[in-house]
Amino acid sequence: MNMTLTLLREDILHKAEKLFLLLRDSGQRVVTAESCTGGLVASALTHFPGSSDVTEGGLVTYSNTMKQALLGVAPDTLAQHGAVSAETVVEMAEGALKAASLATVSVSISGIAGPGGGSPDKPVGLVWFATALRDGPTQAECVVFDGVREQVRDQAVVHALELVVQRLSAP
Repeated sequence: MNMTLTLLREDILHKAEKLFLLLRDSGQRVVTAESCTGGLVASALTHFPGSSDVTEGGLVTYSNTMKQALLGVAPDTLAQHGAVSAETVVEMAEGALKAASLATVSVSISGIAGPGGGSPDKPVGLVWFATALRDGPTQAECVVFDGVREQVRDQAVVHALELVVQRLSAP
């Protein structure tokens, strides 16, 4: 039986292809550090033949224990700010670059996809992102997405891909 199964939406693959081509043309490599997206950004990037030339890898660090062990997120950061915070995604992005010595850019994602887990301060749909450049600054931002869990995750993947394109395209 010859069956092709595409799990990613076409708009996600379109954004991933744009980033793939930008990385290839600029000779750069990316690494991802993902929590609420569970590896979907890395999956989108590795959809294309030749992706091993531009994708160093992806770290799915869903638990705080994994964020600490694989990315070096400080226990104090998690205790003071929580997993879904600017401080945590900055440490995740910087830790991913440390773990992937050939990567030149990283993107990290941590959020509350729902349906539960939200609070007044951190509602369902809140996602924090960070991008880090090797020997450059790390930038963090948050977005509150609408929709059910799958929609929040898909929107977060698109946004993460767009953020890396923006960082690499900036003068």
